[in-house]
Order: sequence, then structure tokens, then C-alpha cells
Amino acid sequence: MSVAPANPAISEPGPARSLPDPMSPARRSAVSSAKSRLTSRVGSAFAIIIAILWTVPTVGLFVSSIRPEGEIRTSGWWTFFTSPSFTLENYQEVLFGRASSGALSNFFLNSVVITVPGTVIPLVFATMAAYAFSVLRWRGRDTVFIIVFALQIVPLQMSLIPLLRIFSGSAASEAFPYLAVWVAHAAFAMPLATFLLHNFMSEIPRELIEAARVDGAGHTTVFLKVMLPLLVPAIAAFAIFQFLWVWNDLLVGLTFTGGNNAVQPLTARLAEMAGSRGQDWHLLTAGAFVSIIVPLIVFLSLQKYFVRGLLAGSVKG
Repeated sequence: MSVAPANPAISEPGPARSLPDPMSPARRSAVSSAKSRLTSRVGSAFAIIIAILWTVPTVGLFVSSIRPEGEIRTSGWWTFFTSPSFTLENYQEVLFGRASSGALSNFFLNSVVITVPGTVIPLVFATMAAYAFSVLRWRGRDTVFIIVFALQIVPLQMSLIPLLRIFSGSAASEAFPYLAVWVAHAAFAMPLATFLLHNFMSEIPRELIEAARVDGAGHTTVFLKVMLPLLVPAIAAFAIFQFLWVWNDLLVGLTFTGGNNAVQPLTARLAEMAGSRGQDWHLLTAGAFVSIIVPLIVFLSLQKYFVRGLLAGSVKG
């Protein structure tokens, strides 16, 4: 009696196949050469010089913010190291003083309330849109993606008035005072976020998606369990840029808050802090340093993801 050959579909599994290296030898050599140049002594010295040039103004801003008003007006900040004089009156006046001279605490909270949703909302929708453009197959996909990409060339100033006419005096804007600012920042960030995340997602090996689909995973599972963990560097990199753009924004904040101090961002108050005749510019140093604390914390917290996101297109691992 003959024995039927074993079904190859249920045969014992062999050794796992490794995914092909997406980098060609020429590209790998170029990456290695660039890495060696950047890590050389000349590259390190050049990076140190740039770091010093970027750090000196920040140090001067901080030193000026803790000096008394009289010394700020009569001498440069570098004289602090020869005749130091320390005070926190500038910060006290800026954070908790009169509304006419400072009181940045309320505006600081307004910036947080504006910036966090203004960063999260476009990332959520852009991530789902990038998945639809890079993984799903549907008619007209490339045409729609080109249209979304082309929206980046629309000037910000051209879209302010139409959006303002939509939200001005509406019941939604009265019930949610920050809604217009959130929608404006999300709309302006969506095209670029979709484009960047789509490019990153397109480089993920299709074998991972096919393996998940063979195991019975649907699009929701593939998106949440396969794509999102791999997109963390790209999402973090764009989140840093978007957070800084929204936090430092002045035009959108002034336009969509309508001069209402209850919802105006920190940058709007900083623009007025120097006074009508520039007599209070000693308070501006303390206010400016307060405004950069949160961006510094965000950047330093997500720095490793930021670097990985920038290098994600050249190195896979």
C-alpha cells in the first residue's frame, strides 16, 4: 500500500525566512560614508560650534530675565558674571502681576489647551488617511493623494478669512471657544502630516501586512497592532514640529480668538508685553523664557523618537 505524500500546506514549519534588506549596496555605502563624516572630529567640532551659537542667545535671555530692571537698562547681560545681581521680581510680575503688565499664567494655560488638541487632532486623522492611501486599494486613490499633497501650496493667509466666516458668530464657536483655533491648526497641518506619514508607511515591508492578513487580522487590527507601533518615530517627529508650530503661532491665535483674553494664546500676550512705548521690555525677557520652557521639555522628552523619525527613511531595522 502506497503512502500519500504529505500535504505541503501542513508540513512541519521550516526556519523562518528573514525579510530582504531594503537597502542596496550603493545606498548602504552612502549611509556608512555619511555616518563616518558626521562622527569625525571635524564634524563633531562643527556640531559643537553650532550648539554654542544656538545656546548663547538662550543663556543671555535667561540671565537678563533674572537681573533687576535698572541693571538690564544700563548694562549688557554678560556683566552679570563679573557683578552678579539676582532677582525673581520679573517672573513674579509676569506670571502673577497685573493684567496690563503680565499675568501670563492664564495665557499659558490657554496655549496648552490650544496646542495639545491642535497637535493630536491632525495626527489622528493624518495617520488614518496615510493608511488609506498606502495600504488600501480603491479607485482614484492616487488622484486624491495628489490633491491632498497639493493643498500644501495653499497660503495660510488665503484660508483664514473663509474659516473665520464659517465660525464667526456660530453656535459651535460660542459653546466651544477654542473650536475655531483647533480646526484651523488641524486643517493647516493635515496635508503635510498625511504626506509624511504616507511616505513612511509606504516603506514598511508588505510582508508584515500579508502575514497579519493570513492570520485573520482585519484592517483595524493591522492598523492598530502592526502599523502604529512602527509609526511611532514618524508620529513623534511630526508631533514635535506641529507642537512647536502651534505653540509659537501668533497669526492664527490672533485671528480666531477675536482679541478675547479668555482664549488668547501666550504669544498674543507676549506681543503686547513690551508696552506701548517699549518701557516694559525687561518683563519681555522673563515672559519669553517662560514661553520656551514647555517646547524644551517636549523636545527633550521625545528627542530619541525625533532622531529615529528623521533617519527612518534611510535605515530600517
